[in-house]
Amino acid sequence: MYLATTVGSDKELEQILQLQQQNLKQHISQEEKDAQGFLTMQFNLPMLQQLQAIAPSVIIKQEEEVVAYAMTVTLEGRTAYPDLEPMFVNFEKLQWQGKPLYDFRFYVMGQICVSKDHRAKGLFDRLYKHHKEVYSPHYDFIITEISSSNYRSLKAHKRVGFETIHTYTDMIDNWHVVVWDWR
Repeated sequence: MYLATTVGSDKELEQILQLQQQNLKQHISQEEKDAQGFLTMQFNLPMLQQLQAIAPSVIIKQEEEVVAYAMTVTLEGRTAYPDLEPMFVNFEKLQWQGKPLYDFRFYVMGQICVSKDHRAKGLFDRLYKHHKEVYSPHYDFIITEISSSNYRSLKAHKRVGFETIHTYTDMIDNWHVVVWDWR
């Protein structure tokens, strides 16, 4: 049985980091990246603790094991992970529905991952459903960036309800900026 909830302990944050390590693009084969997707950014425990203190991330547990997570990064938390700063600067230049992004109340999906043993069981959608339940009273939408080569993630985000509002290239990759409107 799976339980969708928010992070409540450092033990759960440590389990997120273990799951992250298993799915970082530098730790998996090209074949696995193409078929299963991958993670780009690498967080550490102090970063997660700082983000957690502002707004807890959503996790799915089976018994006591974290088997999936979707990381909450609010605008207040943008300093917790300096590598994300270029993304936030890019957002400052973007408009959506005829208005600057920063005219809206939003936060960033910092990273989403489902354990290999628990994929294709609806957990990705469930993570986002729980995000909406927890955060939609306070935010207009959730936004994230997805590597153009991460086809599985692009497809899954579209299925949930995200739409691409911008694409760009930086020194790391080609990116789709996607938004899920909750209004």
